[in-house]
Amino acid sequence: MMDRRQLLDRAARNGDERVLLAHILDKCEQSRNRNIPSATDFLSPAEQRSAQDLLHAAAIHDGCAFCGGFERAERRMLLFLPDWQEEADESEYMTALRCTYRKEDTLTHRDFLGSLMAQGVTREKLGDILVSEGSCDLIVSRDIAPYLLQNVTSAGRVKLSVSEIELSDLSVPELKVKEIRDTVSTLRLDAVAGGSGFSMSRGKAQELISSGRVQLNYRETLKSDAPVAQGDVISARGLGKFEVAEVGGLSKKGRTALLLHRYL
Repeated sequence: MMDRRQLLDRAARNGDERVLLAHILDKCEQSRNRNIPSATDFLSPAEQRSAQDLLHAAAIHDGCAFCGGFERAERRMLLFLPDWQEEADESEYMTALRCTYRKEDTLTHRDFLGSLMAQGVTREKLGDILVSEGSCDLIVSRDIAPYLLQNVTSAGRVKLSVSEIELSDLSVPELKVKEIRDTVSTLRLDAVAGGSGFSMSRGKAQELISSGRVQLNYRETLKSDAPVAQGDVISARGLGKFEVAEVGGLSKKGRTALLLHRYL
């Protein structure tokens, strides 16, 4: 395996990413050297992708797991397991708080995030925020849960009642997607994002990509000809995101069939 500096040189693309990956390496080494479980803070999808690249470069293929409280969680911790532990116990590191309020009051993800940040809570201590009618479930780092239970009393001007719940009792909103079936001349980012994904010309898609507004698998991508594959997630600031759910065969005209899931 490469030494620590070589690993960070290879995996980190900038100074901020190097700090993050050094922290992840610290957690990994802590678990391995002391044979105890350890965990990072919550990681964004882009940070998880960086962590996966680091683990791949370090040839670490087992003894670790991403956990976010429920199967589809976007924000997840990276747990490192000792030899004696077969399965990750995410409840050691995170818990859930349910905020209830009057159904006639309308609150958004932004309202809850703003309220939590106003309490001095950093984003890495917060997992997904699941807003339903009249309630919101917050997945949070276990170490800040007592503080939040004491101090979170409102979001905006709306009064909240906050209590701790089991992760297994989370109320996860249904994922709403629109299926789009289309064909493309090539599996390039500009072709897939343009005509199929965001209903625009390929030239307009190229402008969007070169301006840094498009992400491929949660990473900014400036290359219009970046290859796209099944399972990739493409997003554009202000336009939303979609997943390449299926790449099919070629039509008689040589175009590739696609099934996209556009998140609503």
